[in-house]
Amino acid sequence: MDRQEIFQVLKVFLDTDPSNRITEEAARRPEYAGVRLFDNPLVGCAAADDEIIRSLERNEAAGLDLRQPEEWLPGAKAVVSFFLPFTEDVRKSNRAAGAPSDLWQQGRVTGQICVECVTNALLSALRNSGYEAMAPLFDPSMKTFKGRAGSENTAYGSNWSERHVAYAAGLGTFGLSKGLITEKGVAGRFGSVVTTLAFTPAPRPYKGLYEYCVRCGACARNCPGDAISLKTGKDHALCDAYLESTRSEDGIWYGCGKCQCGTPCEDRIPGVAQGDV
Repeated sequence: MDRQEIFQVLKVFLDTDPSNRITEEAARRPEYAGVRLFDNPLVGCAAADDEIIRSLERNEAAGLDLRQPEEWLPGAKAVVSFFLPFTEDVRKSNRAAGAPSDLWQQGRVTGQICVECVTNALLSALRNSGYEAMAPLFDPSMKTFKGRAGSENTAYGSNWSERHVAYAAGLGTFGLSKGLITEKGVAGRFGSVVTTLAFTPAPRPYKGLYEYCVRCGACARNCPGDAISLKTGKDHALCDAYLESTRSEDGIWYGCGKCQCGTPCEDRIPGVAQGDV
């Protein structure tokens, strides 16, 4: 298998699997039933011993104890990363000022189920081709951590970073909001698998961690939690506090995404027309 074959597997899955549409049973509002969540994916890959992936072990932005690919899967040769861009319907709903839209929250919650289904489809494709594969997302040792206000531990991260792996795999660079700006923008979800298949690494058409960000400040102006600043970047604690304030009584529905919508990087690299990359 190569990267184009992986793209076709994921594209067909997103075009045909029910998990990429909001069902009548799951819809928060009747008009959401049938709405497609994600457009065609982007697929990137990096060698398991890629210099950027190796450096993440020491990168506090990604996590102080980030595990290397071979620690997840002995004999790992590559990491495959994918980006699922939210559709115009989902993004448009969240551009207006005010609270995060219901449809965006639906996209976050129901969309995560789709991300998991896409990940399983990718795992099956690799295994059916004779290779071992695993997803840190599903591993019991996968963990996240976050600091608390007033405590010494102020780090936010995990022992596997989907965004940092996507950066290594050629999918994009970071923005002021710490989202990853891809050729299809920042509004979407990432996933990845580790495999024993040795892919030809995807090209990285950038050199800097923040190369695609033009520092226009749109994400900071849109942030209802005042968690983003041109001077200091993103305050994860403030972002987390605002996210908690959006959580429904049953604890299921929450989300924001205001820094991803109504910005020049919503669905493209700023200053680059769609299709030009």
